[in-house]
Amino acid sequence: MKKTLLSKMIASAVILGFVSTPAMSAVRMKLSHNQSVQHPVHISMQYFAERAKVLSKGDVLIRIYPDASLGDQKDSLEQVQNGAIALAKSNASELEVFHKPYSVFNYPYIFNDSNHFYKTLFSPIGKDILASSESKGFIGIAYYDAGARSFYAKKPIKSPADLKGMKIRVQPSKTAIEMLTVMGANPTPLSFGELYTSLQQGVVDGAENNPTALTLNRHGEVAKFYSLDEHTMVPDVLVMSTKVWNKLSDANKKAILQAAEESTNKMRTLWTASEKVELDKAKKMGVSVVAVDKKPFQEAVKPIFDKLKVTEPATYEQVEKIRALGR
Repeated sequence: MKKTLLSKMIASAVILGFVSTPAMSAVRMKLSHNQSVQHPVHISMQYFAERAKVLSKGDVLIRIYPDASLGDQKDSLEQVQNGAIALAKSNASELEVFHKPYSVFNYPYIFNDSNHFYKTLFSPIGKDILASSESKGFIGIAYYDAGARSFYAKKPIKSPADLKGMKIRVQPSKTAIEMLTVMGANPTPLSFGELYTSLQQGVVDGAENNPTALTLNRHGEVAKFYSLDEHTMVPDVLVMSTKVWNKLSDANKKAILQAAEESTNKMRTLWTASEKVELDKAKKMGVSVVAVDKKPFQEAVKPIFDKLKVTEPATYEQVEKIRALGR
């Protein structure tokens, strides 16, 4: 009688919707990033999480942790590698330390414009780089636009000569450090979370990033000149733990990749709209936006490519392939 009663109760619960097998078996994931909830990349990743849920029919549930609440980009990457968290947003500069092929995106003045940049990301070059790090504990699943990076400091930087002797914060990327060195600056690797205070206290004299750093991260409060040399276009990258990826069903893998690609396109739209808005906000904060002649900067970095051609011919060839996509 007890078994019969229990069976009837379960059957009734299923009919009434009290038992939900998909919810009980859902794959729950954490996604870490270091930006605020107002940043376009956060909004794009929210869209990614929503689409992954829909496309997987509720089987993939992603919770986003912004503002480096689970650790900075380096910490998050290490957690992804060991499977402690499923997903993290990084960028090609930080990823260069973990997987060398990402370094190709960090070289100065290799992209003509945004169209050339996106053409590269969606080309076999871009797709192969995303997939190539599986043995390193993570795979790339999406690129996000992070705009062009320019210098900001307490004085205008109109030519490489203005950088001489300046301590400029860079990401922990060999390529970024080399670029600042040939321009005459003293590259200073620092965590992004430490940068505001470091600018404020004079630990560094300046930094380089896109306009959102001035506004959403408030660096424009302590660095009043933004010089538009636009030396690099370094993509943000959403990566997933290989350990987590390998446990997913084929259907969920497909849903995640489709959601990721859709979120890349979402980010492109958001970034185009936000870049001008953030520059206008920076001006209202008292930041002077300085137009510069890019040619002296382009001339200054040529030794990087001359050296690369001799010491790393495979990387040089990849750079040339990227340049060819813009012709």
